[in-house]
Amino acid sequence: MAWQGLIREYGERLLVSQTNPVTLNEGNTPLIEAPRLAQEICPGAKLFLKYEGLNPTGSFKDRGMTCAVTQAVADGATTVICASTGNTAASAAAYAARAGLRCCVLIPDGKVALGKLAGALAYGAQVVPIKGSFDTGLEMVRSICEESDICLVNSVNPVRLEGQKTAAWEISSTLGSPPDWLCLPVGNAGNITAYWKGFKEERAKYGKMPRVLGAQAEGAAPIVLGRKVENPETLATAIRIGNPARWQEANQVLAESKGHILAVSDEEILDAYRLISTLEGVFCEPSSAAGIAGLRKAVRQGEVSVDGLTIAAVLTGNGMKDPDSAIRGFQLSAPIDSDVDSLRKVLSA
Repeated sequence: MAWQGLIREYGERLLVSQTNPVTLNEGNTPLIEAPRLAQEICPGAKLFLKYEGLNPTGSFKDRGMTCAVTQAVADGATTVICASTGNTAASAAAYAARAGLRCCVLIPDGKVALGKLAGALAYGAQVVPIKGSFDTGLEMVRSICEESDICLVNSVNPVRLEGQKTAAWEISSTLGSPPDWLCLPVGNAGNITAYWKGFKEERAKYGKMPRVLGAQAEGAAPIVLGRKVENPETLATAIRIGNPARWQEANQVLAESKGHILAVSDEEILDAYRLISTLEGVFCEPSSAAGIAGLRKAVRQGEVSVDGLTIAAVLTGNGMKDPDSAIRGFQLSAPIDSDVDSLRKVLSA
């Protein structure tokens, strides 16, 4: 049978309503081996890229959103709401449209990549810019949901994690067992929590679990610093969060997995972003490359030994989410004359 989305595929393994799933056939994303990238950043290891940018709205958020909106419909909600740095907004808007629900999204004014904002608008969401950070927006939507029957679909909604944990199952199924290390960006910490939940639920099946390496942007690294960041700043917009909603759970994951978390600069993120695309032909958004940047830095500094190990790195979003970052700093050459001699000169230069 053809793939029909996470809820139909995994059924009762997901603690969510099984009636009339709201789905766009999310999940089942590829795990791409990356030998050239491995040689560059972690020689001696086998590296795989979990490319979540091939979900319907271009990010991993669709995994949790199919569950959150399905449950919202089952519970009788007519409106869903979220705060977002972009990907959650687009995903919530798409699944709300699919279900015939009203969707409202709060975004930090001027801090969301245009590719993500375009998605939310195209799917028909009511987009509300706020004079504040994502963290402020999350406080606002949590408060409004406490006093109304509007359904909150941020990752503080536990049903979101039910969908997101399935990516861990897909990785283990493809590899035949969990990887030795899982590397991923950390923003609001919902994804690191969900992956660990997925691996834990299959611990008896495989008899092992990965160590987890998380990476935060230097300008938005509250877990690394051990304190809130009041005004987070980074070009990696998806992880520009100063007070993660699942901070405590992330620390628990790092402790239980004997893992590691570190901060990477915007320059290191952009370097990794370009390496992923130029060495492996995989186009992700800059925030997605934070996990690879973190792996590269940890190996270089001798904080993590990976020789002979299998590593899975999560690329959370598609590169078309933030096209401005892809073309920033590049300039096309002057046009050539329309003849073969001119082309020969270019190719021989």
